[in-house]
Amino acid sequence: MKYFAEPGSLVRQIWGKADTILFIFAGAAAEFALNKAVDWLYYTGKLPADPIGRLFSTVVYAKKIIFSTEEEALKAIDKITAIHTGVEKSRGMSIPDWAYRDVLFMLVHYSISSFELLERKLSPDEKQEVYKIFYRVGIRMGLKEIPASYQSWLPSREAHLQNDLVRSNFTDDLFAQYKKHLGSFRYMILLQSQKLVVPKRVAELLEFSKFEPIRPLVPIYQIGKKVGLDVLVKFMLLPPMYRQQIKGLDVEEI
Repeated sequence: MKYFAEPGSLVRQIWGKADTILFIFAGAAAEFALNKAVDWLYYTGKLPADPIGRLFSTVVYAKKIIFSTEEEALKAIDKITAIHTGVEKSRGMSIPDWAYRDVLFMLVHYSISSFELLERKLSPDEKQEVYKIFYRVGIRMGLKEIPASYQSWLPSREAHLQNDLVRSNFTDDLFAQYKKHLGSFRYMILLQSQKLVVPKRVAELLEFSKFEPIRPLVPIYQIGKKVGLDVLVKFMLLPPMYRQQIKGLDVEEI
């Protein structure tokens, strides 16, 4: 049976661990809020009503594709395309192609930065392996101007960061919604977690300070995982409604 990402692959290692996915979510939540096309996510009303659930579902859907068979993954990607097409028809205008690429680029960046934060640095070949998976997703969606390799993607990613991000009223409202739905303590943890994985451009626009109190705790957390303390930490940091979903993110057979 052919899988979209082969069993044992690096991409499965990255997306088979709940803590890595949570950092991917944290980083994406920051960058989503700055994207010039974030108004599309406000159009349906789903994002401000449930920002944590909406963004988390995007990340979980990506995980589903990675762990599916080739056939199932392609169907899931086609479903994403169909849903967006429906939203476009409803609004009477098209989502910019660069906005689709931005989301794809986020998944590439945060997959790598989150794994490197929690596990180890990746080689250029390993980064290419990660990129290749999301490149295939983009090609299936019919996206244009997607670089064919990780190295050629880097300047394109930087161009997107410079051209497609802006701090707006949507940004501030979305972060206010994060705080409302998470509570003050969990919101503070989200902000500190975002600092560890976002690119410099995102940190600048969000006016993040360079003080990173959580960074020294990462190695301690990794040690705690060996005796099961990570479960307790995840339960403390997440609202009860998402705990069961988080528990299901860990994959035993990668």
